[in-house]
Amino acid sequence: MKMILFCIALLSTAALHAQTKKQNFHLYLLAGQSNMAGRGIVEPEDTIGNPRILSLNKEGNWVIAKDPVHFDKSAAGVGPGLSFAREMLKQDPDIVIGLIPCAAGGSGIDHWRYNQYWEQTKSYPWDNAIMRTKLAMKEGTLKGILWHQGESDSAPEKAARYAGKLESLVIRFRKEFNLPKLPFIAGELPEFNKRAAAINTQLYEAGKKLKFYGVVSGKGLTPNADNLHIDAASQRLFGKRYAEKMKQL
Repeated sequence: MKMILFCIALLSTAALHAQTKKQNFHLYLLAGQSNMAGRGIVEPEDTIGNPRILSLNKEGNWVIAKDPVHFDKSAAGVGPGLSFAREMLKQDPDIVIGLIPCAAGGSGIDHWRYNQYWEQTKSYPWDNAIMRTKLAMKEGTLKGILWHQGESDSAPEKAARYAGKLESLVIRFRKEFNLPKLPFIAGELPEFNKRAAAINTQLYEAGKKLKFYGVVSGKGLTPNADNLHIDAASQRLFGKRYAEKMKQL
């Protein structure tokens, strides 16, 4: 019986996907490190799918999005992507949203350059994101990039150079996709991170030179027991904040 229901779900998703015009299939790239990939503990509400919210799985196929959306590490859990998509869908229930999960836990901003290998995830974060996004763009329209990264760059000597590197990253993404006005939203490091201020200041500094760019607040977010990763409840809130900012852009 479960197999029958699974097959029916796949068929309905495929049918909906086939009927959706390219301009109504809105794509969002999820990039950064572990708090974008998500490490929140998955609860029942995170496993309720919507056929109008899809994610590009590891094999490059569209599936109904459920947490964990990411697959960078076995610890992947609840991130901001699914709640972001749910909130964006409220604005226009006739669209289909496609999430492109590409965050790589532990990666520094220097790993988000061409041909830079990241051992922890045994991947090339930048190359992988470009490849997967261009694959998705064959069927949909890229509407924005959600970025959360900086924990690995929060030491003073690295943080001081972060704004310039982020500016370069945004420009490179837009050039790769030939979308000079592509919205890019960065999330603040949460307040419970003792080095948050060093990176968060840099996020706003980058905004002085970038257009179609926004920053979402990390205030009030609470951690898992590890006091490093954002918990599930706060990730759902964080995703809504990303959506509010995306709607503004």
